[in-house]
Amino acid sequence: MKDTLRPLFRTATPFLQASLVKQILVALVLGMLFAWAFPAGARNVALLGTIFTTALKGVAPVLVFVLVMSSIANNRVDEGSGSVHVKPILALYLISTFSSALVAVAASFLWPTEITLATAQEGLSAPGGISEVLTGLILNVVDNPFRAMYNANYIGILAWAIAMGIILRRAREGTREMLADAASAVEMLVRLVIRFAPVGIFGLVSSTFAQEGFGVLAEYAQLLTVLLGTMAFVALVLNPFLVWLCTKKNPYPVTLMCLRESGVNAFFTRSSAANIPINMEICRRMNLPEATYSVSIPVGATINMAGAAVTITVITLSAAYSLGIEVGFGTAIFLSIVASMCAAGTSGVPGGSLMLIPLACGLFGIDQDTAMQVVAVGFIISVLQDSCETGLNSSSDALFTIAACERAKRLEAEKAEA
Repeated sequence: MKDTLRPLFRTATPFLQASLVKQILVALVLGMLFAWAFPAGARNVALLGTIFTTALKGVAPVLVFVLVMSSIANNRVDEGSGSVHVKPILALYLISTFSSALVAVAASFLWPTEITLATAQEGLSAPGGISEVLTGLILNVVDNPFRAMYNANYIGILAWAIAMGIILRRAREGTREMLADAASAVEMLVRLVIRFAPVGIFGLVSSTFAQEGFGVLAEYAQLLTVLLGTMAFVALVLNPFLVWLCTKKNPYPVTLMCLRESGVNAFFTRSSAANIPINMEICRRMNLPEATYSVSIPVGATINMAGAAVTITVITLSAAYSLGIEVGFGTAIFLSIVASMCAAGTSGVPGGSLMLIPLACGLFGIDQDTAMQVVAVGFIISVLQDSCETGLNSSSDALFTIAACERAKRLEAEKAEA
């Protein structure tokens, strides 16, 4: 039996080890060609996309709960280790993530983008205002955790995960190691599901183009333009401004260096975790305190997620516009806060930020099925979106660590002069 299956394994191995980005690109091209050549048959492969989105729907609640709980329980900053500049770095991480969400709101207001959804929820009503959103949020937060998991109430799941993570910070080392192992197992399961993204994307692209025509390419291009344009603004304007506030010097030499040496590598690896050694080498070469960057870089790979905040905000607002939901200023600001919280809990796997879009969609009363269609659209454009998002996230880990250390040196110099 093993001898019979061995040729099959040899045939499948190159596929399993191949770049997911390349596979998605091939799936996009094949899906469009299939829809153009066989429109009738293309409508029938929608089942492939349905299976993929259903699998995402099943694994997403578990991913959010386990990953966020484990991250909070295991990430500890030892103030006695000499990492004197860690708190300013954490502040920069949080400010950048929240400010990026605000920039994404402004970009979405200036260039509202609609996306085609196969089966939008009927009879959807917009929230009456920020008070109604807050009321719904509070009720979702205090929901039964098991019911929250069953109903995919992501706000309730996130609240319980944060609470459990904080409590378990004082748990035995073995308990926290078990949580870390559970998080690794869930991430492995998500990676397995995402490996089938090319098949699902092929079904989604073929059926969408066969039913809606190739005009949907324009809307995907507009959505991608808003996303990448916002990320570029954050990388080249917002982050340098924050660096200037810290250093009082021209921020662009160090900003461009981090983008070139860290951002480019992260663009292709699409993993903040895989880019940790690159960022630590940059900090070592800059002669920064090891006690600082050995903490700030790994923590930044977890919570410094400006790119993820942009993705969650822009795509969620696009879903709201597509469903005819009026978005007020107060609600948009609240979305920025929620997007920042979601971004800090984003999984390190490719497309991790897309998995948290349903949580943000829940603020506008968008049902789970429709939200997962929005996630599927995100996967279609993820070839560029996720790479640019990771490049922005990871390069700013090193950038803000350097900025905070430069700020500490400047303050020490000013104190010495005084």
